[in-house]
Amino acid sequence: MGRRFVAIIAAGVVALVGVAALLLYVKSADSRAVAGLEPVSVFVAKEPVPAGTVLKDAVNAQLIVKDTLPKKSVPADYLKAVDSSNESLLALSDIAPGEYILNLQFGTTPMGTKAISVDPGMVALTITLADAPRVATFLTPGSRVALIDTWGYAATGPSAIDKMHSRFLLDDVLVIAIGQSSLTPSQPSSDGSSSQSSGSNSALVTLAVTPDDALKVVHAQATGSLYAALRGANVTVNLGRVITNEPSLFAKN
Repeated sequence: MGRRFVAIIAAGVVALVGVAALLLYVKSADSRAVAGLEPVSVFVAKEPVPAGTVLKDAVNAQLIVKDTLPKKSVPADYLKAVDSSNESLLALSDIAPGEYILNLQFGTTPMGTKAISVDPGMVALTITLADAPRVATFLTPGSRVALIDTWGYAATGPSAIDKMHSRFLLDDVLVIAIGQSSLTPSQPSSDGSSSQSSGSNSALVTLAVTPDDALKVVHAQATGSLYAALRGANVTVNLGRVITNEPSLFAKN
């Protein structure tokens, strides 16, 4: 009986020693893992940060927030702190949500803002229109227009007439700029004046169109002439109709 009791006690001691050793090993492994991760405080963009935003204002408005991440998962130039040495610096370009904030993203002179904004899937295309084809001065950024294409060729013979054709090329196009005046608000210059002119006498009209429509517009302007018709409400445009002065087609049109 005595020997059995001693054996039980010995087995218990061995078990306790084993558990203690295991706990010490796990604790040591956790310490080594944490030491390897080296958690650091970083700044991350929570919301879009426009170019020109003051760093301190971005933090106060919670556009930029603090987070703790393993050091090996963040870029080497990550922003470590916002203090008197950098709080007045400006975002040099737009910063998207989710980006780690880097020191090189802030400086004293922003790169500037976009002159125009183009919707996803669209391209900006500038064409030249005289006063009448662009509806005089009544066409403004934000207007919606239909584009009319006129093309033709010179006829031969003493009684021949030039053969001209006209049709609606596109039925609903957004004007995003006239000259240098765009839908994007102009930025004041150092003397307080706008950096963009009114563009009221300019013949340059910038449109937002799909890539396929851009090819149509470029081809139409290269081979004929374009008119912009200012759209009203509830306008129906027939893109298939062609008007011509060619005698053989008079009856059809």
